[in-house]
Amino acid sequence: MNTNELIVVCGGGGFIGGHLVGDLLHNGHTRVRSVDIKPIEDWYHAFPEADNVQLNLYQLEACHRAIAGAAVVYNFAAEMGGMGFIEKNKALCMLNVLINTHLLEAMRQQGGVRRYFFASSACVYNGAKQQSSPATPLRESDAYPAMPEDGYGWEKLFSERMCRHFLEDFAIPIRVARYHNVYGPFGPYDGGREKAPAAICRKVIQAKLSGNHVIDIWGSGEQTRSFMYISDCLQGTQKLMHSDVTEPLNVGSEELVSINQLVDIVEEIASVKLRRRYLPDAPSGVNGRNSDNTLIKELLHWQPEVKLHEGMEKTYRWIYDQLVNR
Repeated sequence: MNTNELIVVCGGGGFIGGHLVGDLLHNGHTRVRSVDIKPIEDWYHAFPEADNVQLNLYQLEACHRAIAGAAVVYNFAAEMGGMGFIEKNKALCMLNVLINTHLLEAMRQQGGVRRYFFASSACVYNGAKQQSSPATPLRESDAYPAMPEDGYGWEKLFSERMCRHFLEDFAIPIRVARYHNVYGPFGPYDGGREKAPAAICRKVIQAKLSGNHVIDIWGSGEQTRSFMYISDCLQGTQKLMHSDVTEPLNVGSEELVSINQLVDIVEEIASVKLRRRYLPDAPSGVNGRNSDNTLIKELLHWQPEVKLHEGMEKTYRWIYDQLVNR
């Protein structure tokens, strides 16, 4: 990408989008517009070097304003969170289709955008293929026949199809990544939108600091997942964005662990051992989900590099600092 062309990051005040804005600026891009619905003081990241704009991208007119003059557009904008949020806010998650649809329509009407990125999710995958634990790795073809996560997964799968048809019918050049559980510093760690890595870090820290050495675990703790550190997410995203691949690709780690094993890792980092209290009725998602990276290795010659223990230690240290200093 030309370092002087305008790049727009929708959802730039969020976790992944904010990291991407910082990465683009760090790599010499001089015109980066960061757009988010939240007031700028509430953004996870706000870089003064960027053109930071508060807009409601559920509205078509706002999407026109957001992408005006853009050559490249990344769409991370969405109402989302961990399983606790997704299971209780299905309608709100479904409304995310308005953002992607209006951005695509604004690009069709304006012209000029030469590359559009849509952040999809492993939640698009057929639930029947995620009943075993440990999980059988999910290939891109496993999204069909369609039976995605209710609400959020349906929205992502529908938006993928919308991207595909805007490519076919209007030649909008799209790239789609199916992310598998991205984690790292500068993301939500409390309040209900946090995902498992951040939630477990917070719980372990609070248990250690309080002296009440008990941790609540949603479900049985035997459900399995893979987790991808944010720096790997950015690398995989840019590899895909700079490629000629228009089909959705998994961007995730193949390092599979159970939630119990994830707690083990954080306990080791914290040098503490906690009594585990299991909450079988709490939202816990599918029994097993893991990324099959065969296709991205074949097409892009890329795979994540950061091991889970290393990424969790960095995440733990950041969350610890937030909790003791707030």
